Amino acid sequence: MNIVHFSWEFPPVIYGGLGTFATEITQKQAYFDNEVTVFSLNENNKHKTYEKWNGIDVYRPKTLDLTSTFQLFADHELRSWGQHFKFFADVISYNTMSASQLVNLLVRNEKKSFDIIDAHDWLGIIGGMIAKKELDIPLMFHVHSTEVGRSIGRGSHAIKDIEFEGGQVADCVITVSYAMKDELEKLGFPPYKIRVCWNGVDPAKYDPNKVSIKEKMQLRKKYGINNDENMLFFVGRLVTVKGVDNLVKAMPNVLEEFPNTKLVILGIGDLEWGLKSLSENLGIKDKIIFRTEFINEEERILHYAAADSVVLPSIYEPFGIVCTESMSMAKPTVVGARGTNGFREQIIPSGDKQCGIHIDPFAPNDIAWGIKQVLQLEDKGTQMGKNARQRVIETFSWESVTKRTLDIYKEFL
Repeated sequence: MNIVHFSWEFPPVIYGGLGTFATEITQKQAYFDNEVTVFSLNENNKHKTYEKWNGIDVYRPKTLDLTSTFQLFADHELRSWGQHFKFFADVISYNTMSASQLVNLLVRNEKKSFDIIDAHDWLGIIGGMIAKKELDIPLMFHVHSTEVGRSIGRGSHAIKDIEFEGGQVADCVITVSYAMKDELEKLGFPPYKIRVCWNGVDPAKYDPNKVSIKEKMQLRKKYGINNDENMLFFVGRLVTVKGVDNLVKAMPNVLEEFPNTKLVILGIGDLEWGLKSLSENLGIKDKIIFRTEFINEEERILHYAAADSVVLPSIYEPFGIVCTESMSMAKPTVVGARGTNGFREQIIPSGDKQCGIHIDPFAPNDIAWGIKQVLQLEDKGTQMGKNARQRVIETFSWESVTKRTLDIYKEFL
């Protein structure tokens, strides 16, 4: 197949799970002998407008600053974005410039042909809808999250409208979990269009056997964590939907029973200073270590390896690749499992194949209960971790995810 993706994030511009997904899925699609083209953001117009990247044609059209033009006819809600309105204008500019280059230059001028369009989230669906109308080829709307979920029921009406229209226009809506499928149906997306395809991880890259004991000990020492102490690890944006504030509130309960425990929080976000203040007010400042910066993938893998348990109490998580990474690193993982939460589809919480614990992420006491369930085990969850890695190898490899995605494409050709 000849596949074209509209993805706002693509190397070197990666902000989160969407960027990771687009990076991995496109490379695997190319590996399976598909022709893959990506239209992505040209951040500050500083990147090449075209390059061949790992066998993939990557176009980053230079965009124009349309902020002042769009403000002439923007409604009150969009004007209320203030300085962030430029972001909205940039999204529209990227989509229209990309769609124009695809339709007019690649197809009509250079006579290239494409079989399928895969547009990711509201950030790419506008370009996808334009291209579908002009080229009359199937459009996949790949929904990784929704504005309602990201904003916990609030958010922008404009973005909600774009998402809804994308769901109506697209031939198929691919989403990342059955929890998300339920959410999309409630939001009015046609149920017959929705297909579920989980995300994945590279178990050869996220491999605990590739990290030495010395490297793990050095990282723990860097954070002041002794060999006889438990290291809990949280990684993610420091925002409300990740439940990190409730995790901090859970720590006094954990420390009552397991005083030799420290929590490493890795991430950046608006809650940083509130979380630091909260830990101080709770009298556990010396038990929580904050690392508020963006680190590379290799160092993130080292953090998983050094931890005894990973805790991810998200209150909204469409899929959550961090959980899959943790599982691949053979870590017992405590996850939020209430509401729209793909974590619960990854973690088996009981039985012979148990690989972690489900908790109510809205309840600090339940988060503490889940952590203690792991720490009280004689092996500190080692067997859970082994089960987790096996589940990744069987179910969540990028190879299996890519094959499932291609099968969905073929259904609509």
